[in-house]
Amino acid sequence: MNTQDRSIVLINLSGHDRPGITSAITEILAGYSVQVLDIGQAVIHDTLALGMLVYLPPKAQHSPVLQELLFKAHEWGMQIRFSPVSEASYTHWVAAQGKSRYIVTLLGRQITAEQIAQVTRTVAHNQLNIDRINRLSGRVGLSRLSDPGRACVEFSVRGEALDTVELRRQFLALAGELEVDIAVQEDNIYRRNRRLVVFDMDSTLIEAEVIDELAREAGVGEAVAAITERAMCGELDFNESFAARVALLKGLDASVLQSIAQRLPVTEGAHKLIATLKSLGYRTAILSGGFTYFGEYLQKQLGIDEVHANTLEIEDGKVTGRVVGQVVDGQRKAELLQEIAAREGIDMEQTIAVGDGANDLPMLGLAGLGIAFRAKPLVRQTARHALSTLGLDAILYLIGFSDRDLEHWDQAARESVSSK
Repeated sequence: MNTQDRSIVLINLSGHDRPGITSAITEILAGYSVQVLDIGQAVIHDTLALGMLVYLPPKAQHSPVLQELLFKAHEWGMQIRFSPVSEASYTHWVAAQGKSRYIVTLLGRQITAEQIAQVTRTVAHNQLNIDRINRLSGRVGLSRLSDPGRACVEFSVRGEALDTVELRRQFLALAGELEVDIAVQEDNIYRRNRRLVVFDMDSTLIEAEVIDELAREAGVGEAVAAITERAMCGELDFNESFAARVALLKGLDASVLQSIAQRLPVTEGAHKLIATLKSLGYRTAILSGGFTYFGEYLQKQLGIDEVHANTLEIEDGKVTGRVVGQVVDGQRKAELLQEIAAREGIDMEQTIAVGDGANDLPMLGLAGLGIAFRAKPLVRQTARHALSTLGLDAILYLIGFSDRDLEHWDQAARESVSSK
């Protein structure tokens, strides 16, 4: 190592992990007053990769500090490498910290090398560098490798994206080809500091369209379903189509509402997501173009804080074919999101909105994190983020929580309850 290259050194240590490695390395460096400019490590299958960028003061540049580190690594049976870093290179590296950072999240039932290769190729194509890769999903035993479970890998990337809209378009197309979900978010202070989550109900929190269920009971199922599908795909104005569908329900016996509510299938992951959000102090709400009766039933079942939906008018035990009050359409959902956030003192960047239909797009566009969940093609292409392969609890990955985080949180909650 030349004299002029002695001041800044990158140290890479790898080998079998054990307690005390970082402590021993830094104790040696401390003995020579070495400054640590950067440090990072990862452990995969008990194999450690530790990197340290250090500054050697003049008195340490001719000392045996690097030799001591070499001997210690040899004692442990580990590999160590020293790479000189020029002042120009270091200055360029420091300047790069002002560049934008993004989080790219890859989600699927399983994660393959092909999927990672395609995602990272797209990252590189857009002039972005990967700084860090984390697995957020839990470890999988060999006996479960062939089972469709859930997997998530998160990439922290840095650089100035050429076109973020185009980047998202590329990822959306790639997600369709690979049968996975790929989300890209700006890595900022809001990402893990969300406080309000609002949900559409039909085909989001539940795997059904309530109005279609009501229509089947009224004997007008096919007519209402056809209107519903066209409306959710954005082919019809929501208010007009809604009024037309509700009118077809005229004369339906109101007693059927309870039996319909009891058989509504709750979406995969909804219970876990809401319970976790509640335990973490998030406020939750249903903003639905469906009906209050079913929203309130679901509210009690899941523990959601508030419900805003349409109230079916009922007279003499029969549905009149009209609703009471202002219709909750797409624009009203967006207004409600803003009203709740303002009332709770929550910045809009701290909000999450989840929905599947065209009437959800206004609130998805306003929220800090708008998620099209198992959505129609038009909605999936328009929204900034889309989830289609996993359940609702995959949203926890998008806000940065790992399975390990949640396991620790669940354990702490159970211990808190048992101690009372």
